[in-house]
Amino acid sequence: MIESFEPDWTAIVVCILLFGLVTVLGFGAARWKRGDLDLIDEWGLGGRRFGTVITWFLLGGDLFTAYTFIAVPALVFAIGAGGFFALPYTIIVFPLVFLVMPRLWSVASKHRYVTGADFVKGRYGSRPLATAVAFTGLLATMPYIALQLVGIEFVLKGLGISGEWPLIVAFVVLAAFTYTSGLRAPAMIALVKDSLIYLTVIVAVIYIPSKVGGFDNIFSAAADALPKRDKPGALIPSGADAQVAYASLALGSAMALFLYPHAITAVLSSRSQDVVRRNMSLLPAWTFLLGLMALFGYMAIAAGISVAEPNLTVPALFRDMFPSWFFGVACAAIAIGALVPAAVMSIAAANLFTRNVWREFVRPNLSDREESQVAKIVSLVVKAGALAFVLFLPTKFSIDLQLLGGVWMLQTLPAVVVGLYTRWLHGWALLAGWLVGMVVGTWIAVSQEYTPVWDTPIVGATVYTGLVALALNLAVATVLSLLLGGRRAHAADETSPEDYDELHETREPAPAISPVA
Repeated sequence: MIESFEPDWTAIVVCILLFGLVTVLGFGAARWKRGDLDLIDEWGLGGRRFGTVITWFLLGGDLFTAYTFIAVPALVFAIGAGGFFALPYTIIVFPLVFLVMPRLWSVASKHRYVTGADFVKGRYGSRPLATAVAFTGLLATMPYIALQLVGIEFVLKGLGISGEWPLIVAFVVLAAFTYTSGLRAPAMIALVKDSLIYLTVIVAVIYIPSKVGGFDNIFSAAADALPKRDKPGALIPSGADAQVAYASLALGSAMALFLYPHAITAVLSSRSQDVVRRNMSLLPAWTFLLGLMALFGYMAIAAGISVAEPNLTVPALFRDMFPSWFFGVACAAIAIGALVPAAVMSIAAANLFTRNVWREFVRPNLSDREESQVAKIVSLVVKAGALAFVLFLPTKFSIDLQLLGGVWMLQTLPAVVVGLYTRWLHGWALLAGWLVGMVVGTWIAVSQEYTPVWDTPIVGATVYTGLVALALNLAVATVLSLLLGGRRAHAADETSPEDYDELHETREPAPAISPVA
């Protein structure tokens, strides 16, 4: 069983060279699509001017992370078909987003909203509800950033590099170019990252099967080995209960994905509603790639890979199968794949804190320049916190909290998504529903040792914990809205129906935003 690797210096040199290339691009991105980076619209949203191609690369790099590349094949390697839930999940998500996110883009562009919490405050006139949405986003984002660094950590182990210093160097580089260039940096780096990922995956699914006896042998080996594991797996989900758990996990994960702050940030950086819609039509190409990535888990079984922890599966497989130089390219693709989402996540968290915490409760009369400066500093603090997660806490802690992240983000769906279509739900009722959903969802997950599905006694089936919590959330919000219906008109709604359907584009740099009292 592989627990550690000897250094592969050829692969290390190739990886360092490619990492150096994207570092130069990250710093140079400040001069790309020039804008005043002392405005949060420019630093944190790229001036809202990204077109279809850039948005496709940015969203792909943002949503399909380095940890996805590591964790999905590792899960398939460990349990089999259950790891493939990520495929229906990403198939479901894009039609949902096609319907919802153009409306959010339109109203956010009209009112210069930077975060989902900005929209919630404008829609419901409720600062407590907006603060709850912002708090949820910050809470869910921190462990997600940490997992990107965990992805780099496993790549370094695969290269045979030990110690914490390379991770710290990667953090410093990430922090520096994000501070300097804002969202332009991950957008530019995503072009390189996504190209390397596609190259690596396509080569792997052609080359590796030729080395292990073809796909017939791959699936036969997996079907034979998985049921014999200490925790038996299966080539396909078996039993009605397993299928309900599989389907509910895919549906709930899909509903949560674009509620994450980094996903909203990438969407709001688009130039128009049409750009958002085109991307939801084109992003399923990533689902196809994700399916190919998942097959690496079965390939590792056929190749006889044995590792101390499943997350080393892909590095071990690539190290055994590829020549050293291409192994370096593959490792660089995964490592660079961590930089893009980590940068976008830190920017999104910084936008949330600056707009919905600092400006709301500390400096209401914050100038545009001060607002941008606070966001830049907070982005550094967020990344430092994520690094501390990785260096000082067990990896399992970050993974457990990230599993909870989907449960938490689902609890903002009534305020954000339902709010895009109707204001019937009362602001205080939404806040109460959010609180119930957060408490119940967290309690169930912790009591289940962070297993994402729960054997629900009421419906007699194993269901994704987030959906159970969301159902309670909506029930509480609906009942309280009925009781508080007569008091709904007291909070001003600064949006109007036409704000949600406007089909204009953002072509010029965003105007300065006047301080909000």
